[in-house]
This record gives sequence, C-alpha cells and structure tokens, in this order.
Amino acid sequence: MGEHIKVPYIETPLVKSANLSRAAGCNVYLKLENLQPSGSFKSRGIGHFMVQQLKALRAEAPGASPHFYSSSGGNAGLACVHAALTLGCRATVVVPQSTTPFMIGKLREAGATDVIQAGASWQEADDHLTGTLMPAAAAAGESPVYVPPFDAQGIWDGNAGITREVLRQIGATVDHYPVTSAATAGLGEADTVPNVDAIVCSVGGGGLFSGIMQGVEEFGVQHRTRVVAVETEGADSLSQAVRRMEPVTLPAITSLATSLGARRVCRQAFEYGLRDNVSTAVLSDADAIRACRRFADEEHYVVELACGVCPALIYNGQIKDHIPGFNENSTVVIVVCGGSNMSYEIMDKYMAGIQ
Repeated sequence: MGEHIKVPYIETPLVKSANLSRAAGCNVYLKLENLQPSGSFKSRGIGHFMVQQLKALRAEAPGASPHFYSSSGGNAGLACVHAALTLGCRATVVVPQSTTPFMIGKLREAGATDVIQAGASWQEADDHLTGTLMPAAAAAGESPVYVPPFDAQGIWDGNAGITREVLRQIGATVDHYPVTSAATAGLGEADTVPNVDAIVCSVGGGGLFSGIMQGVEEFGVQHRTRVVAVETEGADSLSQAVRRMEPVTLPAITSLATSLGARRVCRQAFEYGLRDNVSTAVLSDADAIRACRRFADEEHYVVELACGVCPALIYNGQIKDHIPGFNENSTVVIVVCGGSNMSYEIMDKYMAGIQ
C-alpha cells in the first residue's frame, strides 16, 4: 500500500450572487476560490504541482523531504507555504521589493522557513531564487524543489479543476436559487455538458487563465463558453500581447494590483489568448478599488485588487460587450480568485486615494 499524501486544496462552492446578477442583467455565479486554504486559487494549481513533485521525488528516494522554493508577490508563496506544511515539508519564499510588509508578515505567520526580498519585480526575485539560493541549498545537501508561480503544466492541470467543478456543480446550484426555466435550459441535463456562456477570471502570469482554458477545451465547450481575461492598466501584459499578436514584456508594473505583476505572461496563456472564444478587458486601479469595496459590502468577502477587477467588469456594465447574444438568461461565472493582500485598513487607504 502506497504512502498517503495529503491534498493541500479543496473543492470550492459555486453560488449565485443576487447583487451581481441584478447589476449585470443576467445570472451571475461566484466560484469561491478565495475559500482555498491559503486564501486564493493559488492553493489549487501550486498544491497540485507540489504533490506531483513530492510523489516523483519519493519514488526515487523513499522518505525524502524536499525543501520547496517559491518566487512570488505573495499569494503563490502563501499557497506554497501552506502546501509544504500540509505535506510535512519546508518552504522558502523570495518576494520582490515591492511586496508589502503586510504580505511578508502573512508569509512568515503562515510558517515559511524564510522570506527573502530581492529585485524590483517578480522576474528579478525569481532569478535570485533559481540562480543563487537553490544552488546553495543543493550544495548544502538539501533536496531543493522549484515551485513556479504560474508557468508549469502541473499548475495548469490543477487550475483546470476549477472548470471541471463549475461544469459539474452548476446544474445542482440552480436548484437553490430563483432562476427562470429559460436560464436553466442546458444547465441540468445529466448527459450533457452545461451551457455556461462566460467564465471571467483575472490574469497575472496566466496560470489561472491557462488552467480554465484547458478545462474548457477538455470538455469541448469552447464553441459556446467564452473566457473573459481581465487585467488592470499597468499590468496588462496579456491584453497588449493579444493586440500585437506577439508576446509582450512590460517595461515595469505600474498597477497597484501587484499580484497581477508579471511583466510577461507565460507562452501558454498567450497562445490561449488568441483563441476565438477569448476576450480581454483592461480596467483601471480605481475601478478595481471601488469594486473591492462594493464586493465587500454586498458579498461580504474581502478580496484584493487582482480579484476585484473581475466583478468591476460587471459593476461597470461591460460584461455584455464580451458575450455574443447576451440577454437576461445568460449564465456568467466569476472566478473569485481571492488573495491575501487586502484588509479594511488597506481598502480605506485605497479609497481615500481615489476620492
């Protein structure tokens, strides 16, 4: 009998939002990835990746205990630390200099072996981790394992679970809310894949987006399910790449939504971004800030700017522009990706800055 290895992520609820449905003029559901153990969707992809790595290492060296190394603006690091502790391992996180003391404190409180600041952006932090820390750890006799924040097939495989769960859950979810029969058509048949008109997600490096797209294509629903990829101005590397039809590296991240702060999306995300069923949207930091406040007031969840930019698309009345044939019976799922870089105090400071 093989060794039992824990699963450091959970299946999350899918719920209908009355407030967002009214604002959008259609049926809006929330996939609550903010309820993952680390506070964001990162638990899912990174947790899946780390379990794969642990199994592979122990197949070669039974009983081995790897030391996981993550470069992150915060949420990927938190997911790595939580997964490492759940799996009985250590985790060190390297964050850019732009990372807030608030997030660094969260990483330490979560149980990180060490938290190191290096570089102006994620790329510089990652270079320090892979070029300096991990070689030194290997030379000292450790089993260092690199945990990328978004660019790995194992991460996309884990995030594809979001799409799988949405398509499995939505038929039952509509039984618990006032939804018209016209809107439920195609959602509850046992032998068919539910007809979801759009899945809305935010994009940083592209790991979440790539996983959702992988799930959509896995179920063969790309002809009827659009994926709306949302970014903030100053962190819009996917939108610019799609517009130019070639990968783009931003000179710097100027958005306050630092969790979206990948200057260049992964190649897989760029290629998915060119698909016919994908549209991109870029909103301002102010839009994201107002959305975070309204989302907290109406949905009672505190999420960071990188997450708030998705409901902002609905609050601003723009969702209909991304769904062909949009009407009151359309079904939209927002991936509430979560994120820990927010508190009421931080939100008040952001709000003061735009008033």
